[in-house]
Amino acid sequence: MRSGAIHRRLAPVLAVLTAAGLLALAAPAQEAEAAALCPGRQVRTLPFSTGSVLVYKRGGYVCAVTVAKKQGVKRKMAVSVRARGGRPVVDEGQFAYHAGPVTVHAGRRCVWVTGRVAAGSVSSGWILC
Repeated sequence: MRSGAIHRRLAPVLAVLTAAGLLALAAPAQEAEAAALCPGRQVRTLPFSTGSVLVYKRGGYVCAVTVAKKQGVKRKMAVSVRARGGRPVVDEGQFAYHAGPVTVHAGRRCVWVTGRVAAGSVSSGWILC
């Protein structure tokens, strides 16, 4: 086979690999950061104006982290997870990057997740039932 034919056959493969690499780099850093904090698989993302709450589940445990959109500046943040019939587990304060992680043992019960960054907030209602 001539080298020109090899290049024509490899070009689409290289284009796909390059696109896949760029997509991997474009994944939000905040999700990678939260994944390092919470074990399990990500089951929900709850976006709001100033951030998002990332929810993870492993076994009967639910973990959540609130991540700010604009990171690096300390501001009031909070995250909470409450299993139905239980008390919420809360982390709040002045943070530059994220609030949490907080984890509850929910078993097969529903959970209610909330998050706040400055004036923006989100509340999930009962989820993961």
